[in-house]
Amino acid sequence: MDALTINFTPVLQITDEQFFQLCQINELIRFERNADGTLLLMPLVGGLTSNRNANLTAQLGVWNRDESLGIAFGSSVGFILPNGAVRSPDLSWLRRDKWDYLTQKQKEEFPPVCPDFLVELRSDTDCLRRLQNKMQEYGDNGTRLGWLIDLEIRQVEIYRFGRDVEVLQSPASLSGEDILPGFVLNFEDIW
Repeated sequence: MDALTINFTPVLQITDEQFFQLCQINELIRFERNADGTLLLMPLVGGLTSNRNANLTAQLGVWNRDESLGIAFGSSVGFILPNGAVRSPDLSWLRRDKWDYLTQKQKEEFPPVCPDFLVELRSDTDCLRRLQNKMQEYGDNGTRLGWLIDLEIRQVEIYRFGRDVEVLQSPASLSGEDILPGFVLNFEDIW
């Protein structure tokens, strides 16, 4: 089952603050908001996908702790993108100077910034086209490097924005390139 879309926009415009409160009140429901104001209810993932996501997050977290170049985020953060959409990638990272520029309130709520790096995991319940569109949206809003990892077919689409998408079959590892210098994601516990 892919995301369910709800359109309140003909009747109600939900502000960033109201959307944040809606997410807090309904903490067991995963929401995203499209740039046009429609809401997406995201299905919960199964145990295997969640475990793979935890492995990704742990690898980035260890690298980030050692390098201290930015802030790493898991799958439960929402970012307000410049186009007004609120997205929650499975894994993301933001340069420290961008994080430090935010107010304390912005850090505590949904940060109004686009991550520099992110990962989206595609499980068997996700629509590939929807995830590819999200990856393009991230790039259009400032993400510099993104990986769309298709768990079912062991494929990675690498989005280096301003360039063509590169597709890899069953890579053993991926480099964070110049965005995450020295970071290498090992796929041993992901596939």
